[in-house]
Amino acid sequence: FLFDIMGIVFWTIALALQGMQCAKILTVCLIGGSHYLLLDEISHNLQQNGHSVRMLLQLGTPLLTGKTKLIVSLHISLAEFEPPTFRSLDSISNKLTIMIISTLRDNFNGFLKFMGHLSYQCGRLLEDEKMMSFLQIEHYDIAVLDALNPCSFILARKLGIRYIAFYPGALNGPLSIGLPSPISYVPVFNSELTDRMNLWGRMKNLIFVLGFCFFLFFFTGQALIWSRFSEVAEQHLEQSLSGLDELHQGAELWAFNTDFSLEFPQPLMPFTVLVGGVLNKPAKPLQQDLDSWITTLKEPCFVVVTLGSMVSSVSVDSLITELVAGFSSIPQGVIWRYDTKLWPSHIEIPPNVKIVDWLPLNDLLGHPKVCLFITHGGQNSLLQAVYHAVPILGIPLFGDQFDNVVKAEAKGLGLILKPTQITRGRLSSTIQTLIQDNRYKSSALSLSMLHKSHPVPAAQRFVLWVDHVLQSRAGLHLKPVALVQPWYQRNLLDILILLTVVLLLFLTLCWSLCRERHLKNKPKSQ
Repeated sequence: FLFDIMGIVFWTIALALQGMQCAKILTVCLIGGSHYLLLDEISHNLQQNGHSVRMLLQLGTPLLTGKTKLIVSLHISLAEFEPPTFRSLDSISNKLTIMIISTLRDNFNGFLKFMGHLSYQCGRLLEDEKMMSFLQIEHYDIAVLDALNPCSFILARKLGIRYIAFYPGALNGPLSIGLPSPISYVPVFNSELTDRMNLWGRMKNLIFVLGFCFFLFFFTGQALIWSRFSEVAEQHLEQSLSGLDELHQGAELWAFNTDFSLEFPQPLMPFTVLVGGVLNKPAKPLQQDLDSWITTLKEPCFVVVTLGSMVSSVSVDSLITELVAGFSSIPQGVIWRYDTKLWPSHIEIPPNVKIVDWLPLNDLLGHPKVCLFITHGGQNSLLQAVYHAVPILGIPLFGDQFDNVVKAEAKGLGLILKPTQITRGRLSSTIQTLIQDNRYKSSALSLSMLHKSHPVPAAQRFVLWVDHVLQSRAGLHLKPVALVQPWYQRNLLDILILLTVVLLLFLTLCWSLCRERHLKNKPKSQ
């Protein structure tokens, strides 16, 4: 009997190990900043779960400012294959980045310039024969792509490998991947609406939808974003592409860096999964200098300030002046991440404010004495605030940050102050409201409980989905036919036109019969 039990256990373990395939996975990060942090963490998680992982990382990107020496990258980085042309682009990249950031606020033209910059880098990457030859020889089983950068999709198509799209933002971003989006309760990107819309809110949402459709169909034959990459794709791909949608539809899975503790509930598709919070971890003890600074504070709590990996490297004097004046009038200590080399020399730093080039955000938000987090509204920052149950003051600056902080405010996590609304008095009073009103901390605790109570942690959830896709046939069982239907069929416009024509014919026939009968019954004139 004992030998039978041992035999069953042996074969069970053998079958389990057989099912756990060690795949060769390529993760692609060509932007940097928070995108790098996410793809780096995903690469580590996949490697720790038995896969052979290599990360393609473009070094020298300006969006990685202050991070290269502080974050230990995997030993699977392709740093040794960095093209020399990328190094020569550094000065151009820095100038372009500052220009992009200054024009990106609510400005689609700025976003298109950014896409053009990525397209230029993409061409240099695909022209590097040494790099391409190495990647093709490796024969990867699947790639995990940064979905914001179209170059990642073009690269995967050139290598002929299956791919998973990881989008670093929320669900309703600028990408259209066929998600059902009822206008009555799903806010359109950049509308700054919640899911609870009144009559005027729904009308605004509808106008945004119609405006988006008008933009798609009347500007050019192909999307403006794709127009920045179409030439690169034609040069380096054997088969021509109809547009960016074709590359998006080729993804076997779409993973979004969000969670329903922060997201408004809405319909999903089988090929979409939410894995928000892969960077969230229990806090570790702080470094000695930070711990000593917190200990010397007179107030029982302190405030953390970060305005993103890009904006903290760009000097905005007028905004900084009001922020500094507001911080100086509150009793709490403030630790603020800002590039000290770019700090305006004419602005004096108050005694209660500590400026640092880099800070361990996760560990600071997990500190028992933190009472408020002032953030630009980046997705990673908000998810970490939710995880550690810290109320936020959102100061959105560009892109999806406006929609992100609206969600946070609607969930009771904090309040919003737009840069144009900030004055020293309003800033200090808002900070005190958030610290003293227990409702914000209570909401933060509730959201944290919801986020942490998910049956499978975000990092492990993503790994399990990658394993599932590896064992499936191109993820076809997850994709509805709607993805390949023409837009007029998907929206039943052909049926609507047919019914309209039939109704018009019927009305015309009725009118003709009635007119003929009326003429017959009309008495003849004497």
